[in-house]
Amino acid sequence: MTAYYVLKFLHVIGATVLLGTGAGIAFFMLMAHRSGDVALIAGTARIVVVADYLFTASAVVLQPVTGLLLAREVGYSLGEGWIVASIALYLFTGAFWLPVVWMQLRIRDLAQAAAASGEPLPPQYHRLFRRWFLFGFPAFGAVLLIFWLMITRPELRW
Repeated sequence: MTAYYVLKFLHVIGATVLLGTGAGIAFFMLMAHRSGDVALIAGTARIVVVADYLFTASAVVLQPVTGLLLAREVGYSLGEGWIVASIALYLFTGAFWLPVVWMQLRIRDLAQAAAASGEPLPPQYHRLFRRWFLFGFPAFGAVLLIFWLMITRPELRW
């Protein structure tokens, strides 16, 4: 097995983890939120935070490393349009993901406090959840565009 196939495998796995974990986290958080069950929301948010750190953060680190090594192995210039666009979209996604991590921590803490006290979720939880949910759309769309760029490698001129 050559270095190219190992790098490509790791890069595809990392991309799959980013897309799959992101979609899974969004789905489970939305379903828990829609249930209105404070204990379920608190438990789901706790697991989502762990999953985001374990899977998403690992893939976030893996992607640029394997991408750069793969480009070098194949001989692609980092100035190629589809690579530049992919990197820009990756940074764009990160600009949405980093605040989402903070929001998830706060959502978890608010839900756990409400569950422990038997109180309803506070207004701050609902504001944060709406913002968290809205932040997912541009980030998810950007990840889908990155997939498209990686698959098609269109000739883009700047």
